[in-house]
Amino acid sequence: MNRLYVISTGPGGYDYLTSEALRALRECEVVVSYRRYAKDLKELLKDKEVYTSGMTKEIQRCKDAIDFARSGKTTAIISNGDVNVFGMATLIVELIDEMDLWDELEVISIPGVTAAFAAASKCGAPLSQDFAIISLSDKLTEFEVIEKRVKNSLEADMVIAIYNPLSKKRIEPYKMFLRYLSLYPKRAVLVASHIGRGEKEQIQVLKAKELVKRGYENEDISMSTLIIVGNSTTRFTKNRKLLTPRGYLKKYDLNGEIRA
Repeated sequence: MNRLYVISTGPGGYDYLTSEALRALRECEVVVSYRRYAKDLKELLKDKEVYTSGMTKEIQRCKDAIDFARSGKTTAIISNGDVNVFGMATLIVELIDEMDLWDELEVISIPGVTAAFAAASKCGAPLSQDFAIISLSDKLTEFEVIEKRVKNSLEADMVIAIYNPLSKKRIEPYKMFLRYLSLYPKRAVLVASHIGRGEKEQIQVLKAKELVKRGYENEDISMSTLIIVGNSTTRFTKNRKLLTPRGYLKKYDLNGEIRA
């Protein structure tokens, strides 16, 4: 069967590429990508046929990748972060199902490191209890649905990872997020931008009330930003990182014995 890879490339740069992703890239003859992602990986792609396009061209990129694979060329479409976290896997699967091509194409999704996990690893252990991942982009999801998810996740005392918080044209979802976050002023918050992109990478830890006070004109928040909001147990460590305890030291003492 003709083979189509859907490859996760991590949040940025080369550091978060898995060995499986590297093997798949070596095997491919053709790579289809959003322009910036291909630029990030240009050294790995220099001997490939590379086809790129810009924002809002996701359907065309997926159709191009499918067409290249159907022509007999081993093809990859690459997706930032993890392909199943607001990535290209969903659209590829939906199109192939709609076009009924399962007997013609072998689709292989390569998992990767999504921004929430990369950011969490740099600031301690904030995701150690139940958490939700929510995108504030209302391009494909209704604003009211996003609002319900933000409100209910905060009320349920979940850790929340916020993707796509703010763009120049799309500010209302972020305003809504800040409005609900203001109800939990003491929550610990991580703001991470350009994770994996060398000197551009920025990481801040602060309290929710500080982020709310900065408002929606905060220059530190963009589409390249990931925000993690801790739950009611998340706290700052002595070296100013974040910790969401699992509860081990409530149940056990430092010798591993159950507390009386």
